[in-house]
Amino acid sequence: MAKAHKAAPPLPNGLIYQPLFLTRPQREETLSWLKTLHPLWEMRFSKNNPPPEGDKQRRLLRPVYWLGNWQFACLDYYHPPEGIENRCVRAENYPKFLADIVARIEFVAKKRLPKNFIPENWTLNTCLINFYGSELIEGKWVDNARVGEHKDFEPGPVGSLSFGDRAFFQFVEGKSTLGKSNEVLSLWLEDSSLQVFAGDKWKKQTFHRVQRVEDKKSEELGPVIEGFKTRRINFTFRYVPEQHIVPWRELPAPLREDTLPYMQALAANSLFFNKSI
Repeated sequence: MAKAHKAAPPLPNGLIYQPLFLTRPQREETLSWLKTLHPLWEMRFSKNNPPPEGDKQRRLLRPVYWLGNWQFACLDYYHPPEGIENRCVRAENYPKFLADIVARIEFVAKKRLPKNFIPENWTLNTCLINFYGSELIEGKWVDNARVGEHKDFEPGPVGSLSFGDRAFFQFVEGKSTLGKSNEVLSLWLEDSSLQVFAGDKWKKQTFHRVQRVEDKKSEELGPVIEGFKTRRINFTFRYVPEQHIVPWRELPAPLREDTLPYMQALAANSLFFNKSI
């Protein structure tokens, strides 16, 4: 008689993980649409937001694309309560098929999370698409498939969809010290899975990071990006209050100057951004 597999223990309050959340047709439609995108590989700083003392200008570890609003790295991202003005530039809406998936994520979150974890008017109206893989540097492929410890400051639950090779995801607190780990919880994020995290424990009291991404599937993912091989794509859906999203033309002149090259690059392949500048 075959030995029964043990069920995974339930996750702590505020966490949801659902493998195979996407159907095969949904996965195929999403991957087909992703090939039409032209991600940006942004610089961290700019003329009017120079590197702090001891730091230097650098490119982000991975190409990105945003929907709903674009949070350019050089605008220092959105982090309430202080960092809310001129951080979120209006961007393209979700395509219909993706809006349907997002509505389902919102339904799952509202059904399974405590009501006090969900702010009034909460909706997953913005999405960061991260492309994880290897970068060609001086003739050698360098693995950049990771992201360091950080917090997503947008209020309310965060929803995450994964495609491609699985990623080792961790929640951590503080910094690790010699002989003592700072790990709070770890899990593998599988292809087509949904992860949701919410509440102070996972949004405010801990950081999260992607330690590594496996390299086993040999699947060609996403658009062609010069000098980059993508093996995992992650959609991170978040909530930005509508009053904090601004048209690019309404940014102060120095911020328009810093982001104009990115907007021009986007406009070359997007009617929405073409009309925005």
